[in-house]
Amino acid sequence: MVLRSRSILVAGFLVVAAVCARLGVWQVHRLKERRAANAVARDARSAPPVRLNGTTLDSSLVNRRVRVVGRYDHEHDIVLRSREYRGVPGVQIVSPLLPEGEGTAVLINRGFLPAPDAVTADPRTVREPGVATVEGIALPLDSSGGAPLERGDQTTWARLDGRILQTRLPYPLAPFYIRQTPDSTLPRFPRRLEAPLLNDGPHLNYAIQWFAFAVIALVFAGVILNQGRGSEA
Repeated sequence: MVLRSRSILVAGFLVVAAVCARLGVWQVHRLKERRAANAVARDARSAPPVRLNGTTLDSSLVNRRVRVVGRYDHEHDIVLRSREYRGVPGVQIVSPLLPEGEGTAVLINRGFLPAPDAVTADPRTVREPGVATVEGIALPLDSSGGAPLERGDQTTWARLDGRILQTRLPYPLAPFYIRQTPDSTLPRFPRRLEAPLLNDGPHLNYAIQWFAFAVIALVFAGVILNQGRGSEA
C-alpha cells in the first residue's frame, strides 16, 4: 500500500514537471514571437513619417510614424479611465480627428490628464479648436473588452474598443489610433505621451518560473524515490 502511494506521488510530480516544462517552452516561443514583432515595429517606426489621406487609412500603417491635419470633433471626446503617469492617477483623453476633405475619422490619443480618482475628468477643459496638425505613432485598436462605463453624466472607457466605438460615432473610423508625440508647442495638458516601449514583456520571467517549478517537482519526485529505497533497505 505504501509502495503504491509513493508511486502515485512520484507519477504526480512527474506529470507536474512535464506540464511546467511545457509551459516554460511555450513562454520561450512567445518571447521569440514578441522579439520578432518588436523588430518589425522598430523598422516601421524608423521609417519616414507618412502623411495620412483617404487612401492611407489602413492597418498597414500600424507602428508607423504618421502626420495628419484636420479638426477635432470634441463633442465625441473619449475618456480612458484608470491611467497613471509617473505615479499620478488620471485619465487619457482621446479625440476623433476628421482629416481635411475626408469622411473617415482617426482617433488621437492626446495624452494624460490628472484626476484624483483616475475616472472623473472634464475633457471640455482641454479642447483644442481649429485646425490641428498631429504627429505620432499609429497603433492598433482593440477589438474587445472595452465596453464603456456610465457614471452620472460621464462615460469612461477601459480601452479603445474599435467595434463598439464604431457603433457610437457618426462616421467611419480608421483601423488604428494615433498616440500623439510630445511637442513643446502644444498645451501643457493633456500631457502627450511617448510611444509604448518595445520590450520583452514578462515572457522570460514566466519561462524561468515554469522551469523552476518543473525542477522543484523533479526534486520532490527524487526525494520520494530515495525514501522508498531507504525503507526497502
